[in-house]
Amino acid sequence: MGALKRFTPRRPAVAGMFYTASRKDLELEIRDFFDRRSASPVPGTVVGLVAPHAGYLYSGHVAAEGFAQVMGKPYDTVVVIGPSHRDFFQGASVYFGDYVTPIGVVELDEAVAEQLLDAPGTRATDLGHREEHAIEVELPFLQVALGSFKLVPVTMGTQDWATCESVGTRLGEVLMGRRALIVASSDLSHYHCDEEARRLDRHVIDRVESLADRQLYEDVSRHVCEACGAGPVVATMIASKQLGASRASVVSYHTSGEINRDYDEVVGYLAGVLYRGEAA
Repeated sequence: MGALKRFTPRRPAVAGMFYTASRKDLELEIRDFFDRRSASPVPGTVVGLVAPHAGYLYSGHVAAEGFAQVMGKPYDTVVVIGPSHRDFFQGASVYFGDYVTPIGVVELDEAVAEQLLDAPGTRATDLGHREEHAIEVELPFLQVALGSFKLVPVTMGTQDWATCESVGTRLGEVLMGRRALIVASSDLSHYHCDEEARRLDRHVIDRVESLADRQLYEDVSRHVCEACGAGPVVATMIASKQLGASRASVVSYHTSGEINRDYDEVVGYLAGVLYRGEAA
């Protein structure tokens, strides 16, 4: 592969909508979410993380429970995988450039990104990035939790098994031996009553906690459950297991009804962590 030209920095698309555009207020809001977390630390090294991508009003408290599990940890590279809500394309897209949030610039991990492009069906393009929120909303949490790190932003245009397996397997190979974290960006069921949403989402929770990537893929395909970022979650599970994750825990689950008191049509939100070994 010849040397790739870096893309122009990707500017925020949903600042002021999904979260505040003020750096000071954004940092304060995220730190407040972290201060109010309740989940205990998992007994091991977190390799993969599942986080919601709704507006912070609705899912910020859930996301914080997941990101708090990696607070202050020394990750050099973070791969964030999200679904494409706007652009439709085959395979996966890597934005080969920096991402910018109100908190600052998150620099591309060029070396890891180039190696990931060897995965079949994965290419360097801005498809699924320019107007997409799924990756963007995770970054301020990571910036506050980790401080300095390099990013590999990946959007899945298609969430078929071949793409999940290709991205997940290649990530496992590329990240082996690195201090790396993989984040899957996904909400769960959409617009069911609260009771039905919880029933559907229980399937996702069970599959995540049992590290059952293929079973989760098949359940979503058969409409047993729902997750708009099922592909990113499956790819993250595949890669995390290659990197030694043997346990998983859902540290937070809530629905939007708990915020707006509309229990007739809710969205489900989950924060989960995939980890290896016992804490040193």
